[in-house]
Amino acid sequence: MALTDRVKQILSWYGSDNPGVRANLVRMLNHGNLAGTGKMVILPVDQGFEHGPARSFEPNPEGYDPEYHVQLAIDSGCNAYAAPLGFLESVADRHAGEIPLILKLNNSDTLAKVDQPASAVTASVRDAVRLGCTAIGYTIYPGSGHRNQMYEDLREIILEAKDAGLPSIVWAYPRGAGLSKEGEQAIDVTAYAAQISAQLGAHVIKVKPPKDHIEQAEAKKVFEKYGIATKTLSERVRHVVKSAFNGKRIVIFSGGESKDTPALLDEVRELAKGGAFGSIMGRNAFQRPKAEAIKLLQDVEDIFKKGG
Repeated sequence: MALTDRVKQILSWYGSDNPGVRANLVRMLNHGNLAGTGKMVILPVDQGFEHGPARSFEPNPEGYDPEYHVQLAIDSGCNAYAAPLGFLESVADRHAGEIPLILKLNNSDTLAKVDQPASAVTASVRDAVRLGCTAIGYTIYPGSGHRNQMYEDLREIILEAKDAGLPSIVWAYPRGAGLSKEGEQAIDVTAYAAQISAQLGAHVIKVKPPKDHIEQAEAKKVFEKYGIATKTLSERVRHVVKSAFNGKRIVIFSGGESKDTPALLDEVRELAKGGAFGSIMGRNAFQRPKAEAIKLLQDVEDIFKKGG
């Protein structure tokens, strides 16, 4: 399809990137029910690796099959489908070109309980090219004692991906011994994570919906001095988006832990109202029966299409 004015505007923010990267950004922005709107809804399924098979798939046993998830993303009109290496290797041949694929290049598990988390590199840019992927994904943990190594590794991976014409999506999840549990989703910390991701070269940034909590004492002084609004989720989302180059990087928000449908859609309306570019929703979608999951994802797409 022809580029809409909104998609052209978004591409203008990535002027230093080569035609391959920009073309793959277009492939995601011009796919599915939100094509041409500048908004994105992505289905990510890395939870089997991250949380274990029973916790992830037993609520809807069809989810044990990799085919189920990619077909759910296609049937619901998502912009893209993201997964680790094994899941994508299981489906890429049968669904080549049907939906943009995002290869998650690193993962962690819950078997070790550690204060300073760091994910293992579990796939490569070469794997992404081999599987016909449109982008790569990578997780960083700002706040972890291993964060600097993660930042250095990510910068090299983004450069390699750019050389291959692939944009990078960064999962920015603050955690580690330097942060309280509440601080992991604090508004100041979430906005900081978005800024770090943009500075490292991320094309798309995934963060969790921020809470009305300020973790850093020095940041609290600034929020209070300048009256940065944080009471509603839409206000907090607006600040996070602003923190990613004044809204000139694509920032999408995770669905998080399972919620009932009314609560989830209310949250999505707040995200859209705050200027979020979209949602990346896993467990809240694929743990439901398929017909219900398709309706949910399409309702989320409709909210973003209407801007809240």
